[in-house]
Amino acid sequence: MSSGHVISLKRLAVTVVIVGLAGLAACGGTPPGRDEESGDAILAKAHADRATDLEVEGAGLVVRLLSDDEEGSRHQRFILRLQSGQTLLIAHNIDVAPRAEGLRVGDTIAFRGVYEWSQQGGTVHWTHRDPEGEHAPGWIRHRGVQYD
Repeated sequence: MSSGHVISLKRLAVTVVIVGLAGLAACGGTPPGRDEESGDAILAKAHADRATDLEVEGAGLVVRLLSDDEEGSRHQRFILRLQSGQTLLIAHNIDVAPRAEGLRVGDTIAFRGVYEWSQQGGTVHWTHRDPEGEHAPGWIRHRGVQYD
């Protein structure tokens, strides 16, 4: 094979990877790899250590939709299963940020927020901007739309 063919094949491979990642990002997914694995590892350690008030970021599969929490600030609630098998309750404040519309079991959600330990796997809240500016901005991402 000539060097011209090798360069063309390398360009094709790079193009396929870039297009594949762009398509994944457009649908709201996260590419597999170190970031997702390290997020799962951090969340597993947080659960094992019974951590609280820990800023985290990750992604998971929606396995259960819960009714909104209407006491105090209203929260959209759902359960995610991480790639590691750990589950998390996401409590997304819909008095501060928009509701993730059209959320269904089986959807992938990326998130950034604050982890609080629970026996069931933990809760992530502060998935929105902080009107007081005391917390780092959080978010949830569903089908390419970020809710913060």
